[in-house]
Amino acid sequence: MTDDIQEGYEEYEEGPSKTQIKREMKALQEMGAKILSLNAEQIKQLPLSDEMLSAIDESRRIRSHEAQRRHLQYVGKIMRREDTEAIAEKIALFDTTSEAYNRQFHMLEHWRDRLIAEGDDALNALIAEKPETDRQMMRQLIRTAQKELKNGKPPAAARKIFRSLRDIYGL
Repeated sequence: MTDDIQEGYEEYEEGPSKTQIKREMKALQEMGAKILSLNAEQIKQLPLSDEMLSAIDESRRIRSHEAQRRHLQYVGKIMRREDTEAIAEKIALFDTTSEAYNRQFHMLEHWRDRLIAEGDDALNALIAEKPETDRQMMRQLIRTAQKELKNGKPPAAARKIFRSLRDIYGL
């Protein structure tokens, strides 16, 4: 008889503890709070459901502290159904202290420097990777940046190239 009882216990699998569930919910609420603190352009880049976008719009209208707290709990509840990993990756790209942001920033700097140094060869490589690139505009910016570099002028065109690369890569 005791063997039957032990078998019953072995079949029983424990799920996450109540404390673990609360930690996970708090983490989702914190991610929701980060999303609410982003600007509209950054929010557009996140893979969010229509329900979440609606909750974000609603949160902008709430003024009462207690109502904001309750709404943040609601946002945390919605976050359970969202792709939190994809959202977290995108949010990391907006955080200037994150490693992902620094990697993206260095990649853009590398492209800018390569475009100025190599010219059309680098531009062709960029267009192969990102076909939506405006070839004519980039070619003009590259020529201007090369002239500025040659004449020792401030790198205004190089900054424009960097901004264009940020737009191309959606950062």
